[in-house]
Amino acid sequence: MAEPTHAPAADGALKRNITGTMLFLFILGDVLGAGIYALVGEIAGEVGGVTWVPMLVALLMALLTAASYAELVTKYPRAGGSAVFAERAYKRPVVSFLVGFCMLAAGVVSASGLALAFSGDYLGTFIDVPPELGAIVFLALIGALNARGIKESVSANLVMTMIETSGLVLVVVAVAVFMSGGGGNVSRAVSFDADSSPVVAVFGAALLAYYSFVGFETSANVIEEVRDPSRVYPKALFGSLAVAGVLYMLVGTAASIALSSDELSESSGPLLAVVEETGVAVPAWLFSLIALIAVANGALLTMIMASRLAYGMGNQGLLPSAATRVLPNRRTPWVTIASTTLVAMALTATGSVATLAETVVLLLLFVFVSTNAAVLVLRRDPVTHEHFHAWTAVPVLAVISCLVLLSQQSADVWLRGGLIIAVGVALYALTKAMRTRDRAAQSD
Repeated sequence: MAEPTHAPAADGALKRNITGTMLFLFILGDVLGAGIYALVGEIAGEVGGVTWVPMLVALLMALLTAASYAELVTKYPRAGGSAVFAERAYKRPVVSFLVGFCMLAAGVVSASGLALAFSGDYLGTFIDVPPELGAIVFLALIGALNARGIKESVSANLVMTMIETSGLVLVVVAVAVFMSGGGGNVSRAVSFDADSSPVVAVFGAALLAYYSFVGFETSANVIEEVRDPSRVYPKALFGSLAVAGVLYMLVGTAASIALSSDELSESSGPLLAVVEETGVAVPAWLFSLIALIAVANGALLTMIMASRLAYGMGNQGLLPSAATRVLPNRRTPWVTIASTTLVAMALTATGSVATLAETVVLLLLFVFVSTNAAVLVLRRDPVTHEHFHAWTAVPVLAVISCLVLLSQQSADVWLRGGLIIAVGVALYALTKAMRTRDRAAQSD
């Protein structure tokens, strides 16, 4: 049975303000983030002109894990996402904490990288400010919008998603006009890099393309604010990934037709270079503005996820009880919003955008392995309401795909990820000690 769509919020509960359409745009906006605007060139450098092949491979890998999320999110519609699933499946608080912490850390690290990307060359087109200062101000504004309310945040996402999607459509249309005038080279779109093995090149490029698809998992952490989640969540999840995949493959193909793989890989703004090559009258400042909006949208949705995940972990007793505090009228988790924003600000001084992005992927793959395995473990835990059910082979294939992607990570990224997990272990020990002290004080 579906949950009531308009049930009043209990004290301390989140408000159900997200409709199916809003959820679809939420996920689409998070997936269609800054990645595609920057990574097309790097993918072309790995695989040649057939950029659509690794994008298709990455999409299929993402859909495998998305099916696991669809089953577990509709089965257990609570904020906390992967941490909730791990708690139910493995019955060990430390495992649940580490899964949730990896997800939380990935979100905050990602927001830091996006803030640096926002305050770099794109913002420099309009105003000259130190990147670190620009990143901090940017994150403060994101935090304020997040605290105002989920409805306002998702409404802002709707506008920004439309703008960033129009930017991708603009690339495809510009290249189509270019081709109609005899420009471009269609044969490049079916040509692999002659200097590398096609199979090796595709999987190497798929790791980069996979980063462009991550973001769908954040939707699990706003499920308590979604109306009728069992019905609308699977449609919104698979629909948004399918739309993103089609757009990515069209954009990648268009880019390869307009420019060679060498030209794409040498550009720090490959899609802008593509539009300029077509000769279509699109001002550079306009495309830079679209890219800024794409980055801002990704950061907003990532910070929504991080704050709601921390709130869910607080309800589970995996973080201090202060994490469950919400604003009286807005019903937004203000403590977790403030703390995740401050940590993201601090992380902007610890590494480059590329390093932060690679760390995000590593942390998320750990989370995905846990979630896919949890699907199989929790098959023996039936619930009374209807929910999505994935074929048994799907989570198995999803685990294998995650392990393949983990094997592509560098030693430096593994070291950075290990340090972050060590911080998580220390935080878990601290939280456990605080809970023990509080129980002792209450017994006295």
